[in-house]
Amino acid sequence: MNRYLGIPVLALSVCVPLLNGAVARVELVSKTPVLNGKPFGRTGPYQCLSGRIYFTADPGLSANRRITDIDYAPRNKAGLVEYWADFYALVPEDPAKGNGTLLYEVPNRGRKTLLNFFNRGKGSISLHPRKPLHYGDGLLMEQGFSLFWMGWQWDVPAEEDLLRFFVPIARKGGQPITGIVRSDFVPEERVTTIHLADRTHTAYKVLDPSDPSNQLTVRDAAYGPRQVIPRARWQFATEENGRAVPSRTHVYMKDSFEAGRIYEIVYRSQDPPLAGLGLAATRDLISFLKYGGASTDGPLDGFHRHIKRSIGFGSSQSGRFLRKFLYDGFNSDEQDRQVFDGVWAHVAGGGRGSFNHRFAQPSRDARPYFNFLYPTDIFPFSDTDQLDRETQITDGILKRARAQNAVPRIFYTNSSYEYYGRSASLIHTSLDGTEDIPPSPLTRIYLIAGAQHGPGAFPPGRAKTSYPHNANDFSWSMRALLIAMNRWISTEEEPPPSRYPTVRAGQLVPLESLRFPAIPGVRPPLRIQIPRRFDYGPDFREKGVVSIEPPKAGKAYGMRLPQVDSDGNETSGIRLPAIEVPLATYTGWNFRSAAIGAPDELFSMIGSTFVFPRTAAERKASGDPRLSIAERYPNRAGFLHKISQSAKKLAAGRLVLEADIPLIAQEAGKQWDYWMTPAHP
Repeated sequence: MNRYLGIPVLALSVCVPLLNGAVARVELVSKTPVLNGKPFGRTGPYQCLSGRIYFTADPGLSANRRITDIDYAPRNKAGLVEYWADFYALVPEDPAKGNGTLLYEVPNRGRKTLLNFFNRGKGSISLHPRKPLHYGDGLLMEQGFSLFWMGWQWDVPAEEDLLRFFVPIARKGGQPITGIVRSDFVPEERVTTIHLADRTHTAYKVLDPSDPSNQLTVRDAAYGPRQVIPRARWQFATEENGRAVPSRTHVYMKDSFEAGRIYEIVYRSQDPPLAGLGLAATRDLISFLKYGGASTDGPLDGFHRHIKRSIGFGSSQSGRFLRKFLYDGFNSDEQDRQVFDGVWAHVAGGGRGSFNHRFAQPSRDARPYFNFLYPTDIFPFSDTDQLDRETQITDGILKRARAQNAVPRIFYTNSSYEYYGRSASLIHTSLDGTEDIPPSPLTRIYLIAGAQHGPGAFPPGRAKTSYPHNANDFSWSMRALLIAMNRWISTEEEPPPSRYPTVRAGQLVPLESLRFPAIPGVRPPLRIQIPRRFDYGPDFREKGVVSIEPPKAGKAYGMRLPQVDSDGNETSGIRLPAIEVPLATYTGWNFRSAAIGAPDELFSMIGSTFVFPRTAAERKASGDPRLSIAERYPNRAGFLHKISQSAKKLAAGRLVLEADIPLIAQEAGKQWDYWMTPAHP
């Protein structure tokens, strides 16, 4: 059984040394045909490669000086830092038939999503894709992309099929490095045990469970007052068979943690890993695949003869990673060559993340009511340099890339949710939210109107939320934008112009100016996620060392939201047929259900669907201000005609694929049938 794929295959175990300076050697563990050699259009069959890549980093090179604690990493006899990562690739069997573009996805917590996003595949996010349904319609393969993934995150759980990353521990003068760590948790039910890491990730162990400085608090709002929980009520332990068993990675409280409350523990730990090596590994892998190394017989050698350009894609956490990658100057390799030609940060909002500092927790993010006060939504937010008048610091995401002459073509795509829960407006406004800040010439910004964090599914579910989930499937635009990005970097053909709300046009407004209709039984948000200026200590900005936990919260930034029309649908951005020819109101926000506590707070990443009344009689009886479906469209055929016309207009603007228009209409027809059936209120 192959431990990388979870299926029986011939383990090649080929270890080939490479003389690239950064990529030391490649261990190829598996090489198998995709779908038994099925051809994908003119590209032909694909093959799957998996194994492990071994890296070295020279601490003395200027390209590596931005890696936090690089001076405290153990070194081999040559004075280099060693580390390694799992990799996975889907590439044409005949590389000459590919399109010359490497499409690299930064794995989100060790997972792979390219086939889901762009092929409309299903079920392969964490697994080895081996079934036809995993590959969907094969768009990526028929286009000829070479797909690659590699682990970069040190704390990914040791679960089968997740791509993992292995880095050394920083030690100063041979002695352990200690520091403070903060962990928070919001239970969705009464529990007795809390894990110190985010979800199931690897936790920093408490150094001394009896240390009186270890403190557990509880509060009921992100910036609400903390109540210290007496030390006698809790312990570092986990529950087994109804008993507390000592544990350095869990907190136990016999009388239970309550659902919907914010618990936060601050404690001391030791042995921080060099998390920032994940940025260096990504840089060095892409550089090797693009430019090659000195090896002549390595399992990945020869890629550079067919790979002429590269796109870095990341969604959510991985999109924030790419923003950090650019900000920290990693798009220039050790030989000062540009790494990614195109970067696509999807649903990253205005954030970066805990990817390159001491005691970093890469899985932690920042949400309206989950994972609070981590260094995610922090200045700068925009590509363009801005002055923060509160701190007198001038900075921008691309400041280092510009100095290195390594600015790629960039797509920032955000759903409506990112404006409510991920500080998205700050990527194109002043820090107080009152002025528009246009993107740089090589950047495009797209709001996907009326969408949630991930493409919506139909019919909408309602798990853990007050309202039905958002059913707007925006994957149609993702497919078209990928083709546009590839043409931009390969032929210089300009992509579709940016589509996002602006202050000047009245499309971007404060929460209190949102004109959401008075839909019966629906309440709009009372508050949204608002980032603040945080003080993590004097050495955080330049050295990546956090010395204040929880951080001191300063003045808030000015957040803005996309304005809506009389139906409650957003007026700007990419308005897919579901928004242009609607059957419902689609929002980027939803509330936590009362069952999981804190029902006045926004639920993370999920939006809402509020279907229109079916008839005028239903509208009048309910008092709904929105026109009914029957008042909007004469019949099903008339509705689908408008859907097709809307899709054709988007296709003309290269925002959906022309080949997808029949499928878009087909899905719209299913929704008409569902909503117009009385059994579905």
